[in-house]
Amino acid sequence: MKKFGLFSLFLILTIFIAACGSSDATSGKEEKSKVYKVGVDTTYPPFEFKEGNDYKGIDIDLINAVAKNQGFKIELSSMDFGGIIPAMQANQLDVAIAGMSITEDRKKIVDFSTPYFDAGLTVVVKKDNSSIKSVNDLKGKKVAVKKGTTGAKYAQDNAAKLGITVVQFNDSPAMFQEVSNGNAEALIEDYPVISYAIAQKDLGLTIVGDRLNGDQYGIAVLKGQNQNLLKKINKGLEEIKKDGTYDQIIKTYLGE
Repeated sequence: MKKFGLFSLFLILTIFIAACGSSDATSGKEEKSKVYKVGVDTTYPPFEFKEGNDYKGIDIDLINAVAKNQGFKIELSSMDFGGIIPAMQANQLDVAIAGMSITEDRKKIVDFSTPYFDAGLTVVVKKDNSSIKSVNDLKGKKVAVKKGTTGAKYAQDNAAKLGITVVQFNDSPAMFQEVSNGNAEALIEDYPVISYAIAQKDLGLTIVGDRLNGDQYGIAVLKGQNQNLLKKINKGLEEIKKDGTYDQIIKTYLGE
């Protein structure tokens, strides 16, 4: 009976170990076949925009290049910038790449990749506005911003100090229009975004003064989740910078 009991115990342990191994293998297969949902804001050229039925831009090309380099699959999901982090919190998105500045407030909710672009905020006014030459000339003025952006946060945090009235919009085109129509005296936007927009189309706008900060963009996953994916993203960014893919993407949209 004792020998039989030991044999039975050995058999049970063997089955248990085999089952664990099978589970790990299945998990690995599931990870390889998983399609990660990536949140983007396609009203944000040159980083994200829609051309016909295609998504294009620096962020779109970068995340596709990183995914290809690291061998994982992605599905892009376009939405308003302000809804991206809430969608991540609701487990509707796995990743966000949307010209998202790395900030301390956002770090409480998401984990960022290594920075992939140096941006910074700037003040923009109507072309024929000669009275505003820097952020210090905005006192008593109405300033347009895009909801959920660092430009919006900067304006709100400094509204009392600068003496401005902040007006928020859901997308960049509506914000641009508010200033070009003269309904607001200025807007605050990421420097590369507004530079590209002005270069591509005559918006009747011009940049004034120095950059207001030194923002950097990062790719985000929900805090404490998808850490293996975040490692792959960082590795992919490193690899595409080494092989010249990153520089080619930037050159495509911003020139030399």
